[in-house]
Amino acid sequence: MSVMKRMSMIFKSKANKALDKMEDPRETLDYSYQRQLEMLQKVRRGVADVATSRKRLELQINQLEQQQAKLTDQGRKALQVGREDLAREALTRRGGLDSQLGDLRAQYQQLQGEEEKLTLASQRLQAKVDSFRTRKETIKATYTAAEAQTKINEAFSGISEEMGDVGLAIQRAEEKTENMKARAGAIDELLASGALEDYSGPRDDIQAELDRMGSGPGVDLELEQMKAELGMAPAPKQLDAAQGQQQGQQAPQAQPHQAPQQPREGQ
Repeated sequence: MSVMKRMSMIFKSKANKALDKMEDPRETLDYSYQRQLEMLQKVRRGVADVATSRKRLELQINQLEQQQAKLTDQGRKALQVGREDLAREALTRRGGLDSQLGDLRAQYQQLQGEEEKLTLASQRLQAKVDSFRTRKETIKATYTAAEAQTKINEAFSGISEEMGDVGLAIQRAEEKTENMKARAGAIDELLASGALEDYSGPRDDIQAELDRMGSGPGVDLELEQMKAELGMAPAPKQLDAAQGQQQGQQAPQAQPHQAPQQPREGQ
């Protein structure tokens, strides 16, 4: 296959695909129906033209028949008055009219046959156009319903172009929302740990230092306790003393105004 043939085939396939995408069956059916109406109109116009010609021949035949009858009457009257020569002339003219009448009658019969054929063809074409119109409207209604159902299904499934854009917008909004929530949570954690300073309120350096020092021994103590539980190392006495000191500092703060408890029986 030559390059030009391949280019021609590619161009035709592209054009066919583009035309198929642009084509609306309803518009095509309406156009076909319009063309059939135009064809029917031409057939009817042809029937009218043939009928007009036939009517014109009919008038000519009537005129010639009247002239023929007039010449026949003139021939009789000429014989009655003894003018045989005039009677002969009248009969001669009538013979010429007979030849013309024969030709006109043959043409009249031919036109009459053509008119009958065209009339029958017009009737058949009219029935075909009516049937096509009914089928056209049925197909158009079915196509419109199928198109609407397809759009509804695409909307529900989210595969339509409009709903796809909406779905992407919702997905982007959800992603941005999650990112903002994660950022806010990270900032809260950094503020709580002291890595970031909160400039919206008064700064208390002493309290921050005390919080940092208070959190350090607790982590170390928990780590040593986990080692002791696993048998890796015994819990040091310094950490036990620190734990007791920390519990002693927290006890007055937790119950500053409570009354002294009564000793239980047996103590």
